[in-house]
Amino acid sequence: MRFKQLAVLSVLSFSLLTVGCGGGEEADDGGEGTETTGGEMAPSAPLGTASVTGTVSFTGTAPQMPALNLERECAALHDGPVMAQKVVVNDGGTLKWVLVYVKDGLPQQDFAPSSEPVVLDQEGCQYTPHVFGVQAGQPIQILNSDPLLHNIHALPETNRPFNFGMPNQGDERTREFREAEVPVRIKCDVHPWMEAWAGVFDHPYFATTGDDGTFQIEGLPAGTYTIEAWHEEYGTQTTTVTVGDGEAATADFSYGGAS
Repeated sequence: MRFKQLAVLSVLSFSLLTVGCGGGEEADDGGEGTETTGGEMAPSAPLGTASVTGTVSFTGTAPQMPALNLERECAALHDGPVMAQKVVVNDGGTLKWVLVYVKDGLPQQDFAPSSEPVVLDQEGCQYTPHVFGVQAGQPIQILNSDPLLHNIHALPETNRPFNFGMPNQGDERTREFREAEVPVRIKCDVHPWMEAWAGVFDHPYFATTGDDGTFQIEGLPAGTYTIEAWHEEYGTQTTTVTVGDGEAATADFSYGGAS
């Protein structure tokens, strides 16, 4: 009888040890970066009905972006030359890929991150989008749409970096950043011209200018806010707006080049 009791205790101890160690699963990419857990996360409800909209203009003569010196395997994915995206001035004299966000003025509270992932694709040997915002704790779904190897290497200063290869078309990985940080550079070590920038925020009030150079930030409570714009080449600008419930304030920015 004593032998049977010892045997049962041994089995139970082994089972508890296995559960406590996670079943022996190994962390991928050497434990680098932060994988999402897959748990349910309810996004923060909008605090109010106010909004901030605006346009980011470019004055002077826009710099001519060079054509990227693509390797043969990447050039084969395009019908013609591919231009760098560092400074993209639209036909209407507005600036694309500017990250705009509320810097100060929000109430002191925790904003639950959205469970909806931000998608970062590797397509045509370029990152799409080139600039994006994401909440701390919000999943970033990283895709490889190209039939060749890419390596995605995030280089934050506050957050934990990640670095892994995606060798196959259709590969997917999900990562997240835990702390607010602007900006975070992302590069490909295989194709050195591939570069993207992320802004990580502890709130959901941010936007990126598109083809028309405009942005819109919604769901704000009435108040006075410092709005900041960040561009990878021209840096930051700030302005202050005051907005009431149901109102739309305007925050325009202008970056300049040589005439």
